[in-house]
Amino acid sequence: MVQAQSPARPIASINPATGQILKTFLPLGDSELEARLELAWRTFGSYRHTTFAERAAKLRRAADILGAGREQYARLMSAEMGKTLTSALAEIDKCAAVCHFYAEHAAGYLADQPAQTDAQKSFVRYQPLGPVLAIMPWNFPFWQVFRFAAPALMAGNVGLLKHASNVPQSALAIEAIFQQAGFEAGVFQTLLVGSERTARLVADERIKAVTLTGSEPAGRSVAATAGQHLKKTVLELGGSDPFIVLPSADLAAAAATAVKARMLNSGQSCIAAKRFIVVEAVADRFEQLLVEHFRALKVGDPLLADTDIGPLATEAILTGLDAQVRSSIERGARVLVGGGRLAGAGHFYAPTLLTDIPKDSPAYSEELFGPVASLFRVKDLNEAIDLANDTAFGLGASGWTNEPDEKARLIEAIDAGAVFINAMVKSDPRLPFGGIKTSGYGRELGREGILEFVNIKTVWES
Repeated sequence: MVQAQSPARPIASINPATGQILKTFLPLGDSELEARLELAWRTFGSYRHTTFAERAAKLRRAADILGAGREQYARLMSAEMGKTLTSALAEIDKCAAVCHFYAEHAAGYLADQPAQTDAQKSFVRYQPLGPVLAIMPWNFPFWQVFRFAAPALMAGNVGLLKHASNVPQSALAIEAIFQQAGFEAGVFQTLLVGSERTARLVADERIKAVTLTGSEPAGRSVAATAGQHLKKTVLELGGSDPFIVLPSADLAAAAATAVKARMLNSGQSCIAAKRFIVVEAVADRFEQLLVEHFRALKVGDPLLADTDIGPLATEAILTGLDAQVRSSIERGARVLVGGGRLAGAGHFYAPTLLTDIPKDSPAYSEELFGPVASLFRVKDLNEAIDLANDTAFGLGASGWTNEPDEKARLIEAIDAGAVFINAMVKSDPRLPFGGIKTSGYGRELGREGILEFVNIKTVWES
């Protein structure tokens, strides 16, 4: 039973490009929240016995609904958190793709696995755990949810979404998509509640596991609460991904990709390249290319097709980023491009490139969540690897070289959950995604992702 909670303030959807309040919602009351938790638990009792074919048919319908409404959903994301329309449309397409992927592959991933033992018969069976609480961030309002929901629902679990409080309309739209696709109301529910009620949700005995994508402090808090109740968690937290450029690299391609990798979602991405580590022999040329690309970026209305950088999602994010940049400059970092917030309405920050970054500055050790890049010069591959690993984070890394030995060394030596060679880091339904160190633990996507929230049951028959 969820304990009584004092009245909470309304949850507001605010357009970050204008500061206009789009809509407000009253958080769920105690009785409403209790009813949703109980519905999830009751629904799991029957939903777990549905067939893969039944689940897959509904998940494919969800993909069709996403495709039919892609413009509407994309505009909703742009209005609610400032994502450019171009990237929002791509996000909807990716959500549809992950639905199709798990609709096709879940049955194979979760089929009984025979084992060779001295038993008459032995095998491994994969069974759902129950209601899974998903605590999701605002930066990819649809994708983060669907990459959890598609495998979780295909495995026979039911989902409860506690979305970021600044994207309530996206959260409700996703719930509606699953219901329109034919899933029972209790299979996927959105819980409009504030973060102050998260701990009680994690502790509730009906919730059997938790997945969180968000900040390191949020991850520590959720993991601590879940640990007290011995519940499985998957955490995808922050990142400060290195982007290493070696002398044999195609510099033009590397620089063009570097800008895309940093400015993904206006720089508000955990897997965005944030630290550009360049060997001295090619550093001048690479810096020149980066500066040219940064200066060419267009900041403005996210709904316009030629906008590259939209607003940051909230005033707090903008203020925090600006403080990190100012502190880095005060400690000796040099500004090559940009360096501050833009005048006028909305939460806009200039595309910024910093260099000569001292070790005691935020730009060296902290995650900068916005359109700000840090450029470092190193003497060789060894120094590049040392600098790449000199971080508390370990999410992704990108390395640029045409030398086979250097490719092998980067793959082996970089401490990260993913290493991309001559490409920008991205998530893909076909591959596991996640990090190490303070970037979290566990994996989403791929076969590994669907196995996170199942009981891996050993069966032995004599």
